[in-house]
Amino acid sequence: MALIKKFRIEDYKSTESIIELKNISVFFNKRQILNNLNLKINKQEILGILGPNGVGKSTIFNLITGLKDPNYGKIIINGIESNEFPINERFTKFNLGLVPQYGGLIHDLSLIDNLKLVAEIHIKEKGLREIKINKLISQFEFEALLNIKAKHLSGGQKKKLVIAMSLVNDPKILLLDEPFAALDILTIKMLQEIILNLKSTEEITIVVCDHQARDLLNCVDRAIILSNGKVIASGSPKEVISDTAAKNQYFGDEFNIN
Repeated sequence: MALIKKFRIEDYKSTESIIELKNISVFFNKRQILNNLNLKINKQEILGILGPNGVGKSTIFNLITGLKDPNYGKIIINGIESNEFPINERFTKFNLGLVPQYGGLIHDLSLIDNLKLVAEIHIKEKGLREIKINKLISQFEFEALLNIKAKHLSGGQKKKLVIAMSLVNDPKILLLDEPFAALDILTIKMLQEIILNLKSTEEITIVVCDHQARDLLNCVDRAIILSNGKVIASGSPKEVISDTAAKNQYFGDEFNIN
């Protein structure tokens, strides 16, 4: 894969949403995590979600996938209210893909066997499974790693494998939870490139949640900042880091992406 271009950010102008959270409130043990939150995620954009610990970033992912039900509000995917859909139906009906922060693969299986396992779940016809697996092997440059057990892969290789596994069912929406955590600079650059390429070549809507603000802002079209259960800033990376509320409640005055 070619080297990533620094700050390859687009001004995303489409207003056609693929996911909408309407008046969402969530409580954990009487503690309010999200407070009447409203959020639209546009088709084929890369959206980044930032905010302090415990502000509800991962909760938003859990709401979209069905791992968590809101106490109040509606979750709309592709124009369909999805609150009542169970997890498995949401993934198949709405073509969701999820890359969790931890896990997502079987450590005692080889890289190729992890891909085959997921492909057997999602693709019935053997010939189509092989085509898809071969495409992913080429796309992620796995040729030299096929027979290595997942537990012996590096952190970056494991993350690439989990992303590849999430693409087996050709998702239209891909959720990446903390993809840059505990990775070195070169691996982060590689993952940024993968994210950008997935949007441009596969036309996937991508939502990224991470604590590594600078790394996230370098590969998203739009970012939102969460604080006190609500969106306090939304816009391009340059717009959100210049936002007064975002500075006061998250970035501070010295933060930049140069």
